[in-house]
Amino acid sequence: MKLGSLKEGGRDGTLIVVSRDLTRAVRASAIAPILQRALENWSNTAPRLNALYERLNGVVASAAPATAATAATNIDGEPVFALDVGALAAPLPRAYEFVDGSAYLPHVERVRRARGAEVPASFYTDPLMYQATSAGFLGARDPILAASEEWGIDLEAEVVVVTDDVAMGVSAAAAAQHIQLVGLVNDVSLRGLIPGELAKGFGFLQSKPRSALSPVFVTPDELGDAWQGSKLNLPMRTQINGQWFGEAECGVDMQFSFADLVAHVAKTRPLSAGTLVGSGTIANEDVSKGASCLAERRTVETLRDGKPTTPFLKFGDTVRIEITDVAGASLFGAIEQTVTRYQPRV
Repeated sequence: MKLGSLKEGGRDGTLIVVSRDLTRAVRASAIAPILQRALENWSNTAPRLNALYERLNGVVASAAPATAATAATNIDGEPVFALDVGALAAPLPRAYEFVDGSAYLPHVERVRRARGAEVPASFYTDPLMYQATSAGFLGARDPILAASEEWGIDLEAEVVVVTDDVAMGVSAAAAAQHIQLVGLVNDVSLRGLIPGELAKGFGFLQSKPRSALSPVFVTPDELGDAWQGSKLNLPMRTQINGQWFGEAECGVDMQFSFADLVAHVAKTRPLSAGTLVGSGTIANEDVSKGASCLAERRTVETLRDGKPTTPFLKFGDTVRIEITDVAGASLFGAIEQTVTRYQPRV
């Protein structure tokens, strides 16, 4: 099934069930008012949400023609309405925890090689992860806000999963059963601020602003054969200003599966329902697949030409991130954001 949240009802939005083709939706308030509440009681809410999802898809399939208005159609007293991505908040507008990884070692290897450093042996057996910002996520059409282009504004196209409650010390095999939703994230980075922060030896803070999530999250079963071994085996299509930027394969060169990442995070603590775990920037050994972040492309240019030539994002630039199935249908909807100058309130 596919789930999203409307920008209504407060900070956590209103939970909606979205049709498979991303054209229609219905509020799920009778089951759970917000997605966080649904995840906290997933064994009870998931079957009910899925039943609503199947009924919604039946309504869409019976519409003739397919574009016919369905505003007069109701399911359990809730109106079926046309989906407007601009009216969507992030599926989880805020979460208790967001932990991001760097599971694609070709990216790590190239970045380190460009600065003359080797990859520590432990990186191949122990995931590289950090605690990310979770107090608020941007909707898929919300702007990327920054006060200065000198901050080195960058996109990072990633896959993200959402868990239910996970016990401390869970194995990777057991962790796979706790992955309940899959989506996309634009994990925005401010590259110009990163070196100074890392030099302090205490990790990211100012260099990692709020990230944007895909219009909807989907259950793994919705992905069919593309979800294997707790990995999504489809290309991540990324554009900047309408131009092809990358089509990296998500299931290729991923050193650690999402089950591995979840188990790593839970080694010393339990995870609350609604925890997000990110893959890190999608990157392949095959550089002809393009890139999923500007830092990756600039690293390839540095290794090839001795210096980078591609600039970071400027005000007015637009990024688009999307994954489609083998038939070309969008699975999560597209993240499409414009870089916008932030004007501080006086």
